[in-house]
Amino acid sequence: MNFRFFSQDLGIDLGTANTLIYSKNKGIILDEPSVIAMDESTHQVLATGHEAKEMLGRAPKHIRVVRPLQDGVISDFVMTQTMLKEYLNKAVAQRSAFTQIRVVVGVPSGVTEVEKRAVEEVIRQMGAKDVYILDEPMAAAIGSGLDVDAANGCMVADVGGGTSDIAIIALGGIVESTSLRFAGDKMDEAIVAYMRKNFNLLIGEKTAEEIKKTVGCVFPDEETENISMEARGRDIISGLPKTINVTSSDIMNALEEPIGTLIEGIKTTLEKAPPELAADIVNNGLVLTGGGSLLRGLDRLINYSTGMHVTVAENALEAVAEGTGKSLGSIEGVKRHAYRNRKY
Repeated sequence: MNFRFFSQDLGIDLGTANTLIYSKNKGIILDEPSVIAMDESTHQVLATGHEAKEMLGRAPKHIRVVRPLQDGVISDFVMTQTMLKEYLNKAVAQRSAFTQIRVVVGVPSGVTEVEKRAVEEVIRQMGAKDVYILDEPMAAAIGSGLDVDAANGCMVADVGGGTSDIAIIALGGIVESTSLRFAGDKMDEAIVAYMRKNFNLLIGEKTAEEIKKTVGCVFPDEETENISMEARGRDIISGLPKTINVTSSDIMNALEEPIGTLIEGIKTTLEKAPPELAADIVNNGLVLTGGGSLLRGLDRLINYSTGMHVTVAENALEAVAEGTGKSLGSIEGVKRHAYRNRKY
């Protein structure tokens, strides 16, 4: 009998907020929130992705709704494995016993070797033949079209849901990097705390995220001065439902601390860079990727604070996933750029 083996290359951005899967031939084939809902009495998966996210803060006691990744790392191994299995089954519907899968996974640059092995183990248990772990800033740089193999240095800041990863890259490697556990989730928490302190209004993180996307702003200008929206929650004093009007100025004040931490991280990374590379960054500027980079005025605020030219990547949301997938175009390039556990 003549068996024919099929090879499939996938890139996975295993993010705190969203999981994206990139196929070498089809582009982004899955983009879902990193959320899973399970019935605790039957241990049956009820929903994943967008459907599960809608359940956050609304589910009855017997339904457990989980974000299995926190601050860029796996906090619930079993749930992450179950969620990934669901996503891979959706994305690779025609997989057979004779399909050989090669996977590159993007992870934050600050995760430990143990955490990297945990991610690799999850993917291997899905049946992948080869698994490579690529630092997210490297993947983001490749995905946004930067020449990471050139001697001329480039700088990228990937502002995700759980982590902000800042890196200076040259000659195919990360020269200096900083990984901060201050990103989209911390911004949401800051908005929740601000609303509680200043308006006596208790809101959930889902509402905070909606406020951030609708009126979020970190650098004042004429366009954002008059942006406002209604925010609904519970009055802390009376315990009754309450609606207030939130403006972009309110959110600017709320986000002062997390955005300040991000800018300090960028400055710290620059301070650690060799002088020649620092000179390259002055010429080439900084590229922003990740969902957090879409926050109004973030590029202008970084430019104002550092003097660097700052651009937001056109594919900011998909840059890491596309970078992991594109890196598979050259397997030698993958081995050079990626971490691989040598015991396999």
